[in-house]
Amino acid sequence: MKKFATPKHHDVSKADQVYRIAYQNLAEEGILYKANQSITDSATDKFKIALMPIDMQNTFCIPGFELFVQNAPEDTKRLVQFIYANLGRITKIFPTMDTHRAMQIFHSLFFVDQNGNPVPAMTMISSDDLVKGKYVINPGVATSLGVGYTALRKHVIHYAQSLEKKGKYQLTIWPYHAMLGGIGHSLVSLVEEAIFFHTIARSSESGIEIKGGNPLTENYSVLSPEVLDTYDNTAIAQRNSRFIEKLLNYDMLIIAGQAKSHCVAWSIDDLLTDIMSKDPSLAKKVYLLEDCTSPVVIPGIVDFTDQANQAFERFRNAGMHVVKSTDPIDQWPDVDATKLL
Repeated sequence: MKKFATPKHHDVSKADQVYRIAYQNLAEEGILYKANQSITDSATDKFKIALMPIDMQNTFCIPGFELFVQNAPEDTKRLVQFIYANLGRITKIFPTMDTHRAMQIFHSLFFVDQNGNPVPAMTMISSDDLVKGKYVINPGVATSLGVGYTALRKHVIHYAQSLEKKGKYQLTIWPYHAMLGGIGHSLVSLVEEAIFFHTIARSSESGIEIKGGNPLTENYSVLSPEVLDTYDNTAIAQRNSRFIEKLLNYDMLIIAGQAKSHCVAWSIDDLLTDIMSKDPSLAKKVYLLEDCTSPVVIPGIVDFTDQANQAFERFRNAGMHVVKSTDPIDQWPDVDATKLL
């Protein structure tokens, strides 16, 4: 199987840096690269491959940013090298982007403690904490969101209880991150560069998918918010059925990104739920790049490595494939190499 040449602009050492993309120069290079590598437009692909890099944003992947995931720069290097090695083979890239504002249920401003102080980041809040008043809603948030204080209090208690009943992670107050309009929200420069180059070389516009803007629910998964209703069964969100259907229309779906224990694991979990309800054999078309994703680990505070590994083992047992980006696609399990020519 042909391995496409690494473009001249690519500098793997910049995986942990934020820099400006020279789009016009990159586009001109991409056109020449397309001709030199005999790359065809993605519309001609008979075997269609989708790549979904989950939340490859500065906030998670660049040292010093809000929720930096250890080992993310190395994951970034391998992911981008995978994209270039298979540039003429990947039909479309669907980057997901965590997207937040200040007044959301998982940010410090949303709650205050018994002394009226904002709840510190990395606080875990149980439904019992909310029922007993250990943490209460910031009145200013209720006013700003245009939601009645009593109704919002009932919602957050219902919300925490729903997470606990579903066996989800406890309501966590995260540091402000992926803030809409901020540098942390942007895709990692090395990844953005590769996606733009793919768009030019394959005439395939990227399918950026935004998630996480609902103030009343978390959205680890790009396919579904954590809680879909409020205390009186009123819907506040819905599953992203349109996107799920789009992904499953491809012959192969490759998934990578950050963080393995949270947004990656829950996105795959939601995808698997739909697959099992439609046709369990569809799981075989999903490939997880295990060397392009890492779990959340905050030394001395929390380590989600075991949960991430257990999730990936469950996905493997369901029929999905856990593979390495450094192995040629035609050597992956259940791949018909003749379709990749």
